Amino acid sequence: MDDRTIRAALERHWEASDASDFEVEHEIYRDDAVLDYPQSGERIRGRRNIQASRTVQPNKKRFTVRRMIGSRDLWITEFVLTYDGIPSYAVSIMEFRDGRVANETQYFADRFDPAPSREHLVERAGESTSP
Repeated sequence: MDDRTIRAALERHWEASDASDFEVEHEIYRDDAVLDYPQSGERIRGRRNIQASRTVQPNKKRFTVRRMIGSRDLWITEFVLTYDGIPSYAVSIMEFRDGRVANETQYFADRFDPAPSREHLVERAGESTSP
């Protein structure tokens, strides 16, 4: 697959994620895909298990993609995942094999205020939230 095709598949994936369209959201994964959440120590094996783990998530969630970068078999998406109106900043690292995601690792970070020691040096960037 060329980069434009993969980017289009990623855009479709994130749009489906935002719409809670669990079938389309998981079309991008290989049947034997592996998803890692390092912060919680979770590893989920298999596209159907990845999908099942997301369908049982009770929170109302929204996805706002900030940027996608990558080429060939490695793509990174920076996004804001809003659970019940509270934004969490996230990064997804996807490794493709034969045109589908074989491995994904997701990292999450909550918003925080600048440390007082550097507050006078920073410029406040716009906050990202989803409706």
